[in-house]
Amino acid sequence: PPRPTASPAGPRAAPLRCRLPPRHPPTMAPLVGAPGLRALRRPLWRALPRVAQRRYMPNTPNADALEDDLNAFAEKRQMRVTLNMLMQTGQGELLHLMSPEMQEKCATATQKVQIQIASYLHRELPVRLAHRVKDLEAIPIMKDCPAVKEVCNWYRTSFHELRESPVPTTPAKEAAFATMMSRIYERHAPTLLTMARGAYEVRKLLNKDVMSFAEHDEIHRFLDRFYMSRIGIRLLIGQYLALKEPPITPDYVGIICTRTSPVHVMSQAIEDARYMCMRQHAEAPDVTLHGRLDLTWPFIPAHALYIFTELLKNSMRATVEHHSASGTLPPIRVIIADGEENEDVVIKVSDEGGGIKRSQMNAIWSYLYTTADPAVVEGFVNSEVRDFDTASPLAGLGY
Repeated sequence: PPRPTASPAGPRAAPLRCRLPPRHPPTMAPLVGAPGLRALRRPLWRALPRVAQRRYMPNTPNADALEDDLNAFAEKRQMRVTLNMLMQTGQGELLHLMSPEMQEKCATATQKVQIQIASYLHRELPVRLAHRVKDLEAIPIMKDCPAVKEVCNWYRTSFHELRESPVPTTPAKEAAFATMMSRIYERHAPTLLTMARGAYEVRKLLNKDVMSFAEHDEIHRFLDRFYMSRIGIRLLIGQYLALKEPPITPDYVGIICTRTSPVHVMSQAIEDARYMCMRQHAEAPDVTLHGRLDLTWPFIPAHALYIFTELLKNSMRATVEHHSASGTLPPIRVIIADGEENEDVVIKVSDEGGGIKRSQMNAIWSYLYTTADPAVVEGFVNSEVRDFDTASPLAGLGY
C-alpha cells in the first residue's frame, strides 16, 4: 500500500469515521443488506431471505455434471489480488483493460467499474470456492464433523449458484449478479462460529490433553489455508458490494479507507473489548494510547478492528485474572510506531497479565487449544451468536 502519512493537523486531529456502527458493532458484519441490530439477536437463517437458505442437493439429475464442473475448477489456480489493485479498480484506473464491446453497453463510468469487477468475480470466485470444497472434504477427522459438513454445503451451494448465473456483461445482468452476491455474502457470514463448533467437536473426539493438540500439523495447515482463503473471498465480495453504495466519506474506496486512523479504530476496539470484559468480570483495565497518534494509512478498518479487539480481549482477560486479588489493575499500553523510512505500521499491545508459560508456547498457536473454561466453550458453540458479535464471550473459540 502507499506510504502512511501524518495528518497536517497534528496528533490532536479529529479521528476519521469508519464504516462501522459506533456502539457494540457486529465487527466485519456484511456491508450491504445487513439486518438491523434487533435481527442480529435472532438465528441468522431467520434473518435471511428464504432463497438464501437453499442447500445444494447432491441427488439432482445433473449432480454428476455439477460435480465434474466443481472438480475442473478445483484444478485451476486462483489469481492473486492486492489491496492496491482493489483500490485502483474501484477508482476506475483499470478500465482500459475492459473490452470496448463491454464498455459500449454502459452509460456511466460507475457502471463500467461495477461490470468489470462483477465479471472478474464471476470468473474467480468459482475457483476459490471449489478449492475450499475439496479442502473441506479431504481434511482428516474434521471432514466428518456435522459443523464442517454444513460449511462445505454452503460452499457447494454458492459455487453452483455462480456457475448457473449468466456472465454480468450488461447493467441489468450486473444488478441481478449483485443480488446473488449479497445472498452469498450473508450465507457465509456464520462460517467462523460454525467452524469453531467443528474444532470443538474435534477436541471432544480426540479427547486428548490440550498440549497434544499442537501435534496435529495437518489440521493446522488446513485451517490456515481455509481462513486465509475466507478472508480473500469476503474481501472481494465485500469490496464489490460496498462500491455499489455511496462512500461513507471521500476517503473510502469500497471498504478500503485511504486514511485509516489506527487511533480511531483502536478506540472502537477498546470500547468493545471493555464491554465484554466488564460483562464477564465486572471490571476492566484502562487502555492508554502512545506514539504516532496522528498516523493514517490505507487499510480496511473492519479488519483492523477485528485484530485490535482480539488482542485487547486477550490482554484484558489476562490482566484481570492475574491482578484480581490485588485490587488494582495496571493499564494496558498501546504503542503506534512509525519511522520516516519504515514501510510498515507497527502497533504494539503491552500488558502485565503474567505472560505465557514456556511449556505452552507451542500449543498456543494451535486452533484446537484454548485456556477458556470448558463450560463457557460448550455454551458458546451451542449458542446462536453471530460471528464477530459482542455477545460472544471474552474467550472460548480457541482462535
